[in-house]
Amino acid sequence: MKSLRENLQLALDSLATHRLRTTLAMLGIIIGTAVVISIGSVLTGLDRSIGALLERFGTRTVLVSRRSPGIETERRGQDERLRKLITFEDAGAIERLCPAVERIAAVVYDENDGRSGQFLTVRYQTEEAYVPVQHFSGVTTDYLRVTNMIVRDGRFFTQSEDQRRLPVAMIGYEIDRALFPNGSAVGKIIDVNGQTLRVLGVFDRRKGNFFGTESADQFVIVPYQTFRKLFPNVRDHFLMAQARPGRLDEAVDQVRWLLRSRRQDAFDQPDSFYVSTAASVIEQFQAITAAVTSVMLLLSSIGLLVGGVGVMNIMLVSVTERTREIGIRKAVGARRRDIVEQFLLEAITLTGLGGLFGLLTGAAVGVFLRWLYPSIPTAVPVWAIAAGLLLSLIVGLFFGLWPAIRAARLAPVEALRYE
Repeated sequence: MKSLRENLQLALDSLATHRLRTTLAMLGIIIGTAVVISIGSVLTGLDRSIGALLERFGTRTVLVSRRSPGIETERRGQDERLRKLITFEDAGAIERLCPAVERIAAVVYDENDGRSGQFLTVRYQTEEAYVPVQHFSGVTTDYLRVTNMIVRDGRFFTQSEDQRRLPVAMIGYEIDRALFPNGSAVGKIIDVNGQTLRVLGVFDRRKGNFFGTESADQFVIVPYQTFRKLFPNVRDHFLMAQARPGRLDEAVDQVRWLLRSRRQDAFDQPDSFYVSTAASVIEQFQAITAAVTSVMLLLSSIGLLVGGVGVMNIMLVSVTERTREIGIRKAVGARRRDIVEQFLLEAITLTGLGGLFGLLTGAAVGVFLRWLYPSIPTAVPVWAIAAGLLLSLIVGLFFGLWPAIRAARLAPVEALRYE
């Protein structure tokens, strides 16, 4: 134990004597460890957001749309734009003919083909806010129950208000904050691109918003029939069906076969629509994050490898510079094991300090990301800390072993002659 403590002190003294060289040798270790910690903190935040997304949509929700939400290629985008529209009648057929479906909500919206990035202006007196075109939509009254959204202030519209096509609206959290920072929005009259609407209620902040995108809470919804009155030419729909307890897979199958029949999809052709569940969307997202994680871990491994090579070079230089010291230690009785332990401990200390600084850097990156994207509750998990520190120590052990063995093999007489 005393020998270990003395070797550790020698290692720290040697590293302190050559600060610049030590810093440069640790740089690769710091970067590699920081990447591991950063990835861990982001994954933790994404897992929490994914859990919140599942809670938001519920485990029984079936999503139906004309186009898939995945990455769109030019050919795929063109093919999907040419598909038949999902209609309000489809929603009624699903409600009547799919016994595994408990309730269904229809959402009508402007798909905004060819006008990507267009926004609508929402005004109240002198205040203004903006919503993406697709975020101004009409919904049926079951929308609230299917989506599990929470009304923070006011109330949701009724079936009677929908049938009478009243000019009423529900607004998202960010719209409320922008237009009514000092008071309640309920009962106020807002203007949406020239359409006057009375606010009935305000939704609470949505759960499961990825990457801090506030646009998820920048929306205005009106009763379905009101929207059709305002925009009679807009006919694209998005359906959200809620399966009966324990019958999610059955509901998905029933919805698929009913829509294939109604849309006359040939038996040997794929679906001309997109059906998914919240769980399947999450699985797709997790597949993407797993691929990104693999790439980032590969990059961190390269950083650790470069750092390890740097550590080996530094240790070989250190062995050469301290050849006479090694000879003196051997002359007074130091064993080969003592010399190996001395230089190996020095390498491990070097990479261990690099790992510690990398841990602090990665944690700082996590804090910065949390500030930049508040909806991702980044937190450094224990496994990331353990993995980062363990990898840095393994790098020191692996790349420090050869210089330590080389130092231990020096003959005492030849070492003492070295100038």
